[in-house]
Amino acid sequence: MWRQQFSERLARPNRTVRGSSLLVATAACYKGRMSDARVNAVERFYDFHPINARQILDAVAARGIGPDAITEDVLQQHDQDHYGGTAATDRLIAEAAVRADDLVLDVCSGMGGPARYLAWKTGCDVTGLDLTASRVEGATELTRVAGLSGSVRFVHGDALAMPFGDASFTLAMAQESFAHIPDKPRLLAECARVLRPAGRLVYSDILHRGNLSDRDAQRLFDGMAFSDIATQDGYAQQLRSCGMEVVRLVDLTEEWTRILVERHAMYRSLESQTVARLGREHFERYDRAYAHFVGLYQGGVLAGALIHAARPG
Repeated sequence: MWRQQFSERLARPNRTVRGSSLLVATAACYKGRMSDARVNAVERFYDFHPINARQILDAVAARGIGPDAITEDVLQQHDQDHYGGTAATDRLIAEAAVRADDLVLDVCSGMGGPARYLAWKTGCDVTGLDLTASRVEGATELTRVAGLSGSVRFVHGDALAMPFGDASFTLAMAQESFAHIPDKPRLLAECARVLRPAGRLVYSDILHRGNLSDRDAQRLFDGMAFSDIATQDGYAQQLRSCGMEVVRLVDLTEEWTRILVERHAMYRSLESQTVARLGREHFERYDRAYAHFVGLYQGGVLAGALIHAARPG
């Protein structure tokens, strides 16, 4: 019954999420910053993603854990929809030297797994920003269930026109999401704008090595909603152009290649659930797109890195 009530709540049209003293707005005010085609591609990709709030809660329920018994240490075993799970977030925490007094912005926060984990582990305050309303709603409900609504909240909006005032945060973070966002100079400038002096930007992202063909780039957009895949040198130049210092770049390509093969197998293991919810055609289309994505890593076309930049103090 509780899962049915949760599904009904997700279907409601309310798209506004309230968050403490920060300015909160819906993406409708900001979508003009990204083209409609790109906005629609990202929203469609994540509205029909095999990892979603229903799937997460079903996995928890399958362990015999009811809603009143769900805590963050239970949820984090199912809600970490990024490469490397909590170990990757631990690496980000260490790289960023996250403190309990940090005000953190999680850009493209998705289902909110890293945001909840960060607050739970370090005691910091986290605001998640995401373009897709269904992810914001799912993340908000999962956070309520985990008992972390006091320190973690989610806002529906566009990373190219963030609905926050200047110098609102001490740390901005992201995990494998910037590849969905066009106009990297504007994105990084927005991250710099909302950071306080000496604020840190620490993010991992999908990169290419300079040999990505137009055909493969189009297939990645069509299948995975990747609008603009950057290079490591391109990121370094763009960060410096918006006044940020590049502190460190850590190559994650070898690790991610292994992880992506495992993730593809995991997605295939969800075939029956995905087909039941979204249909056979959707499952097969996603499977082809992900196989192409993994193949580009195995073929040395795509790469990955953890990037640490900072505003001058």
